This record gives sequence, C-alpha cells and structure tokens, in this order.
Amino acid sequence: MVEKTRTLLARFVPGLRDLLSRGSAGWMTFIGFVIVSSIVCMTLIGPWIAPYDPVDQLRHAPRLGAPSWEFPLGTTVLREDMLSRILTGGSTMIQVASLSALICFIVGVPLGLFSSYVGGKIDKVFSIVMDSIYAFPGLVLAIAIAAMLGRGGFSMALAISVVYIPSYFRVVRSQVLTIKELPYTAAAKAAGARWHTILFTHILPNVVPSIVVVATVNFADAILTAAGLTFVGLGVQIDVPDWGRDLTSGREVLASGAWWVIAFPGLMIILLTLGFTLIGEGLSELTTPKLRE
Repeated sequence: MVEKTRTLLARFVPGLRDLLSRGSAGWMTFIGFVIVSSIVCMTLIGPWIAPYDPVDQLRHAPRLGAPSWEFPLGTTVLREDMLSRILTGGSTMIQVASLSALICFIVGVPLGLFSSYVGGKIDKVFSIVMDSIYAFPGLVLAIAIAAMLGRGGFSMALAISVVYIPSYFRVVRSQVLTIKELPYTAAAKAAGARWHTILFTHILPNVVPSIVVVATVNFADAILTAAGLTFVGLGVQIDVPDWGRDLTSGREVLASGAWWVIAFPGLMIILLTLGFTLIGEGLSELTTPKLRE
C-alpha cells in the first residue's frame, strides 16, 4: 500500500510541477481544481460530519439565531442548523450540474459531429434549430421547461441541458468543419475508411480538448441556472437541503437582519462557480496557444 502511494505521488508531483510551470493558465487550472475538489469532498463527507440533521427543526435552537459557538453559521427561520445545511446542501446542485453536462455531451456532441460532417440541408436545419435555442435567454427558457416538467432534480437537469446543448453543438461543429478538410482526413477517405471510422477515429480525438473546456464552463453555468430555478420555486422538494433553497429562504428574512441565512449559501455557490470557471479558462488557454500569447 505504501509503495503504491509513493508511485502515485511520484507520478502526480511532476505533473503538478509541469502544470504550474505553464504560467497563469496552469495556476488558474490548479486553483480551480483545488476549489472544486474541496467542495465536492466536503459535500461527500458532509452527512457524516454535520453536527445535526440538516432538515431537523431543533427545539433548543433559536429562531434565526446569529452565528455562535453552538451554531457557528447560525440557524434558519425553522431552527435548522446552517452549518449542517452548508455541508450537505451542495450535493443536489452538483448532481444536477453533472447530469445536465452528461445529457449535453450525449446529445450535443454526436449531433455536432454528424451534422457538420454530412453538411448540406441536414446541417442547415440543425444549425438553425440550435441557433434559435442559443439566441433565447437561457434562464427564461430553463424556467419555462422546468415549469412544464415539474419540480425535481431530473427536471432541473433536463431543463438546463436543453439550454446548453447548442453550446456543445456549435463548438463541435466548428471544429469538425476545419478538421474534415485537413490532409489526414482526406487520406483516410481515399484509403476507403468508412464515415463512422473517420468521425470517431480521426476527428473526435481532436475535438475532445474543446469539449472538455466547454464542459467545465457548462458546469459553472449549470450551477448558476440551478440556483436560479430553485430561487423561483422550481427546484427540489422542500425536505432536501439545497443552497438555492436557502437563498430563497434568506431573501424572505433578510430585512430582519438575518444576513447569515443568505450569505453562506451564496458564498458556496460563488466559490463552486468560480472553481469551474477557473478550470475552464485555464484549460482554454492551455489548449489554445494563441490565447497564452
């Protein structure tokens, strides 16, 4: 076990040094990864380290109690411990963002590959549809779809994915339009390679770096959109701890001076969004040398 740990560290440390030696792009990626991984780890172990049940209305707790030694982050209007809700409330948001990114990848990437490779009328139709969705205000469209589907994590993820599928489609399409005209792709066609072989063997591997960058940025946008859906009452059920729901509750009692109810969940949403944004921006610069110049 010790030898395996040393081997992993021996492989990890040189890679980390190489990343940090890439300038500001490497540092942005590293800092973003540290922020995201810290929040994800906190969320995973949150149910075991939370001092109280996040949805339990504590009889001995004050109503809208300010931060104290017993309740470091204060309590809510329902006498719930804010620290417990912060430790566990990110799981829903991360799950929704992950599921929406997965749906976007499964739908947007194949559509972008097929449409741009085939071209012609098929490409025009898909492009018009995707551009129409892309031009529509994202949050408004997500609210409309979530309202039709009803409350719940899957409904939120599906609504968010519809908004961001065009982003995957546009990026993949633009990459494929360039790559399919390169000499090695023409050589594969001349050698008699089938279209699916060319797409998934010669074109897709060269598109993956751009997809990764889009996915990280999509995560950041999905988190904000999920918070927005919860803020307008289209999120998860009321008995599920969620940072977006805490923002909604905090808005209603902010006038009474209970700043902690809205400050801490808002800070966690900002940090998680910032982490994914830094990763996306860093990877974008690392995979695009012109941006580093």
